[in-house]
Amino acid sequence: MTFKNPQTLQTIAELIGAKMIGDANFQVLGTNEIHMVKPGEIVFVNHPKYYEKALNSPATIILIDKEVDCPDGKALLVSDDPFRDFNKINTHFTRIYNFTEELHDVEIGDGTKIHPSAVIGNDVRIGENCHIFPNVVIGDRTVIGDNVIIQSNTVLGGDAFYYRKLNGNFDRLISVGNVVIENNVEIGNGCTIDRGVTDATVIGEGSVLDNQIQIGHDTVIGKKCLIASQTGIAGCCVIEDEVTIWGQVGMASGIRIESGTVLLAKCGVNRDLKKGTYFGPIAEEFRDYLRKEVKLKNLK
Repeated sequence: MTFKNPQTLQTIAELIGAKMIGDANFQVLGTNEIHMVKPGEIVFVNHPKYYEKALNSPATIILIDKEVDCPDGKALLVSDDPFRDFNKINTHFTRIYNFTEELHDVEIGDGTKIHPSAVIGNDVRIGENCHIFPNVVIGDRTVIGDNVIIQSNTVLGGDAFYYRKLNGNFDRLISVGNVVIENNVEIGNGCTIDRGVTDATVIGEGSVLDNQIQIGHDTVIGKKCLIASQTGIAGCCVIEDEVTIWGQVGMASGIRIESGTVLLAKCGVNRDLKKGTYFGPIAEEFRDYLRKEVKLKNLK
């Protein structure tokens, strides 16, 4: 999330009641999740296992639960509960709407057709010559380009599946990002595309999604990708351009798939993949899989 106006380290420290380590006038541009964070932004960390990753990330400000040595050129915000305070910062600088409120600041381009049963949130932009079918839900801050087709019962901009367990219950990290659908995208029936926690979930220009696909928060789908039904892609993945994903593929979070890759049906993807054709519950090169099958048959 990028603040409308840059803040100072002192302003943020006072907002959440945290100890600051660094220049009080240190500039803060926004917040972001660890996989997506950029210079000038705050990232939170609340477990020693991830201290090094957070401190060495592109983040310039680290919201942390223990006072540690601060890397040069960075600042710390020391909090007894970084998860809670990350939510507090995000909700302070982002208005959280609900669908019972009057529509606010919605733009719809020429030639766009929207079925009366569709539900549109606040601060939404829809381009020209789009076709929005019955019972589509378009969440707050969603941006849709031109010539986009969204079939029935699809939901854009649901909350991210991002929780911690606290006192025996699940505590949600509040989603203040959005969904961006670029030009000439087609999305099938019953798809769910979660908005980013602090950034955007993006479907690239010319990509086509089949029915019943789940795409997690902050995932970026490249241009002209083809994704078949019942695929599930976790958060913070990067699917580069012209990737083909067949039915029932499952993908873990934080994965990068190189341009031109083909994932055959029911692939399980648990690591980054270079360009190739993959198959199997733990994705492997399709030719290697076939060789292995031949060897197994020859053992009989």
